[in-house]
Amino acid sequence: MYKLKYLSTILVSCSILFTATAASSEVVRSEYQPLRLVNVVDGLDHTWSFAFLPEGDLLVTERPGRLNWVREGIPRQIVGIPEVTAQGQGGLLDVSLHPEFEDNGLVYLTYSRSNPDNPDETAVALARGELDLEHFPEVIVDEMRELRLHDVEEIFVQNRYSQPGRHYGSRLAWLPDGTLLMSVGDRGAEPPRAQDLADHAGSLLRLNDDGSVPDDNPFVERDDAAPEIYASGLRNVQGLMVHPDTGEIWATDHGPRGGDELNRIEAGENYGWPKVSLGLNYRTQEPYFDYTERHREGMVDPVIDWTPSMPPSGLTVLPEDIRYADQWSGNFLAGSLRAEQVRRVVFQDDIPVHEEELIRGDLGRIRDVRIGPDGIVHVATDNGEYQDGIWRIEPAD
Repeated sequence: MYKLKYLSTILVSCSILFTATAASSEVVRSEYQPLRLVNVVDGLDHTWSFAFLPEGDLLVTERPGRLNWVREGIPRQIVGIPEVTAQGQGGLLDVSLHPEFEDNGLVYLTYSRSNPDNPDETAVALARGELDLEHFPEVIVDEMRELRLHDVEEIFVQNRYSQPGRHYGSRLAWLPDGTLLMSVGDRGAEPPRAQDLADHAGSLLRLNDDGSVPDDNPFVERDDAAPEIYASGLRNVQGLMVHPDTGEIWATDHGPRGGDELNRIEAGENYGWPKVSLGLNYRTQEPYFDYTERHREGMVDPVIDWTPSMPPSGLTVLPEDIRYADQWSGNFLAGSLRAEQVRRVVFQDDIPVHEEELIRGDLGRIRDVRIGPDGIVHVATDNGEYQDGIWRIEPAD
């Protein structure tokens, strides 16, 4: 395991004074090259995720419950999405396109929904709907015509409603075989749920594209386990990706006051929460465990432990053929909320050897980070009060 608290080579990018509302484009420094921050869309509220459409437009979610189609910096709301419960950390969360989107127009959304029998309780849900690709190009330019998600169906709801309204997880990622990964947080109040294989909380799920269970999931033959579970012992995964070259699954997980993690996910494995963590107990401010006994048999150590906390949200990898400095090739990029940065992680022989803090404090809280079809890094900010949007991080040289 690679522990950030002992790392002495972290470099913080030195950027000029900048605020997101002051300009639509500004240049900041990084270790190898200057970077230009270019606003794509602003005026949004608690941006949570975004997806790139084939013609270069964007689908963008706002946590209060709005799905937007963005073209040339102008957001237009899409109606017809499922009813969401926007309270606490819940609301409309991730958005992802089906791998065959250009043929079927399917859009997938995660969100929090209320218990029909007790509105104080919520659960994570997954729905899909269809965009009318044949007519959307003409509709998007006609402000009088309604943008709508058609044939919406809720295809998954986690198997226990609970309080409070936090730790929903809710990230999505597609595997090469066409199955869908979905993270579910531990829901905040009862961390041991992450060790209960009968409970979806604190786990990573694997589903077919219609929400059904793949026959080869690791726990399908066990009567005491939820068959959707792919990996367990996770707290609140909000960064999730499938490496385009290796097919490996990578996830960033929130720890409690430290102990944020980067994990390489494998089928059927247990990632320790809350049995193992380098974070602090919120109530006592004491370590959860003796750090000298970090490893537990049957549980997987993180590849990186980030202490103090970032906490991380959004995760992507830069392709080998990139538009940035050669030293960035194959690097991971992890967004950060409280630390207000993008963390660049360098690997050598599958071992993380160096990190750099990019755009620290320049845009505020980074909720998501993705690579656009043009090879440019895009980030979503989550500051609230309609101060959010999507930004491009371009090479400035």
